[in-house]
Formats: sequence, structure tokens, C-alpha cells
Amino acid sequence: MTTPAFIIVGRVRKAHGIRGEVVVEAITDAPDAVFAPGRRVFAGTATGDVSPSRQELHVRSVRPFNEGMLVGFDEVPERNAAELWRGRYLLLPADEVPAPADDEVFLHDLIGMRVELIGGQPVGTVEELYDLPQGLALDVRRTEPRDAETVLLLYDDHTIASVDKDARVIVVTPPEGLLE
Repeated sequence: MTTPAFIIVGRVRKAHGIRGEVVVEAITDAPDAVFAPGRRVFAGTATGDVSPSRQELHVRSVRPFNEGMLVGFDEVPERNAAELWRGRYLLLPADEVPAPADDEVFLHDLIGMRVELIGGQPVGTVEELYDLPQGLALDVRRTEPRDAETVLLLYDDHTIASVDKDARVIVVTPPEGLLE
């Protein structure tokens, strides 16, 4: 699997105030480094593709806000401009993002991983990821016996037993009856 050129590091939730600040949900373990004043990020999509314009945003200011942060960008001077950023993703070049620790994985690396039960029985392959109110969910394309169906599995401590990045296998303990 090849590493993408850009990595998603945040998502703009909404505009805030009249000075062009936006509420950003950090999608990185190092938000203080990524969104530090003077740093730059790129406009992108939910799939991690940089926008065709390769528009850069330079962090002017940042401060904690609820469960995210308020970020001011030099290129977003007022509220009307900030409103245009709602729901947009913020990216960094992959070579500027620190490698994940041994017990961590980039979200994009989960796509295509095999999913198995603890006993080794195949469940399927991760086809898509969804950011739900309950947390991250894996959309798994079933193998036997239902090739055409998918099942959603929460990516949490109750469902995910282990992730082997090298073997590209996720071992799960789904709720009783989910896979029947």
C-alpha cells in the first residue's frame, strides 16, 4: 500500500465570530504542532485529496474551544469567508506528518485491511470509514456467506481486539448477533 501525498489533519466544523475564525476538529495526535501560528495546511477533501487549486492556509491564531479549537487563518479575514470553509478538510503533506507510534495507525491505512474474528474466521475487508456521533465506524464488506453485504463496526476498545499494521489484519469482537 502506498502512502498518500497528503494526510488529513483536521476538519472545519463551522465559522465562529466575526473575525474569520473557524472551529476545527483536529484529526491528529499533535494538534498543537500542526495548528501552531505560522504553520500552513492545505484545503482538501474527505478522501484526503488536496483541492485542485492547492490552496494553502496559514495559521494566524489558535486557542482551545470546547472539544476542538478556534483557528484563525491569514487567508480567511471575516465571517463570510469563514462560512465557505464549513465541512472542509485540512491536509498536510505526508512527509511533514510524524509516523504513527507502534500502537497507532493512520486512518487511511485501515482501508483495505482484512477483518477477522479472534478465532481467525474471516469477516471481510474494510471498504470505508465513517465519522459518526458514536465515533469512528468501519464499513466492512462481508466475505462468506454474504458477499454483497456490508456491516458497520465501531472502531473502539469494545470491538477492536487488535490491529496488525504489517499483516494488514484487524481482529474484532463484535456485539453478539451482529454478524449472524
